[in-house]
Amino acid sequence: MALPALVLVFGLFVGATGAGMTQLRLEEAARAGAREVMRGETQQSIEGTVRRLAGADATVGLGSEAGWTSIEVTAPVRGPVIGFLELTLSATASGRSEHG
Repeated sequence: MALPALVLVFGLFVGATGAGMTQLRLEEAARAGAREVMRGETQQSIEGTVRRLAGADATVGLGSEAGWTSIEVTAPVRGPVIGFLELTLSATASGRSEHG
């Protein structure tokens, strides 16, 4: 009886650790994308950098308002046990373009 409970707890621990690592990757990818936006890079370059850092299954959203550009990166959480919950994490970063 205790062994299945331990396996479940261990799976949740591993999944939560994976979710934390996914969030860190998304935040770094959003910051890198915002830096590229500020430098005036192309949208393809921005998306390539974001996907390289966040993973191939990440989605990228760009938006502009009042001279500021926002980038939102989202990705599903993968891993044992926690993957069944179908969680999606996201991170956002903003910046003002240096060119224009």
